Amino acid sequence: MDRYLVFGHPVRHSKSPFIHTLFARQTQQELEYGLAEPAIDEFANALQVFFAQGGKGCNVTVPFKEQAFTLVDRLSPRAKRAGAVNTIKLTDDGVLLGDNTDGAGLVADLKSHGVTLADSRILLLGAGGAARGALAPLLAELPSELVIANRTHTKAQLLAAEFHDLGPVTAQTYEQLAGPFDLVINSTSASLQGELPPLAPALIHTDIAIYDMMYGASDTAFISWAKQHGARQTMDGLGMLVEQAAEAFTVWRGIRPGTKQVLRELKRNLGVI
Repeated sequence: MDRYLVFGHPVRHSKSPFIHTLFARQTQQELEYGLAEPAIDEFANALQVFFAQGGKGCNVTVPFKEQAFTLVDRLSPRAKRAGAVNTIKLTDDGVLLGDNTDGAGLVADLKSHGVTLADSRILLLGAGGAARGALAPLLAELPSELVIANRTHTKAQLLAAEFHDLGPVTAQTYEQLAGPFDLVINSTSASLQGELPPLAPALIHTDIAIYDMMYGASDTAFISWAKQHGARQTMDGLGMLVEQAAEAFTVWRGIRPGTKQVLRELKRNLGVI
């Protein structure tokens, strides 16, 4: 049976085995999917051993995405742009192909919620790896403007300059931000600590769409804050998790699984519904 797994540290909380098992059942694919939590300095060796022992593909999560970028034989265009790899496939000719499905998962989830990206004005909070992975797929949807805001403004400026060839992307300080925005995406991990990015409440209005890449059994801190200030459409990153997994599954197996039922099952598993 074909073997897949997810590398991370920590990774025991990962829902990837649950998701990919449902995908395999749905598409009638024979595979098994597990977890691997090597020590931080043992990832390269663990990856080599996994594929040497017949592994077919893997997902890579924190803190190994940037390291995986340097360990594969070939990079997809979106992995090159993201500067990180979250999906690896052993090709038929024995090449380790590194891909990044995070941004595609984000865009797919936004569209599933009916969010219009073309000609929209998007605010992206954060300038780390999650923001980097999202930029090219978001700009491919042809927004009117994409603004990056980050606590360290120079990081936002560097990121905007790097992706400027793909579309109208700029960097602003939080103090410079002026609305209206159609969509705000929080790519920071602040919600994991119950914290908020320093966004002015005046930027929130009833027609804005709010997206937090983090998720939990209840609203994240950022989503709760946005609702308090009048946002009616709010989304967390659980759908992105499922959509990026579906994209990875497609890379591996050549068949696209459906995501709606899997997302419902995942919410039930987490106690969200």
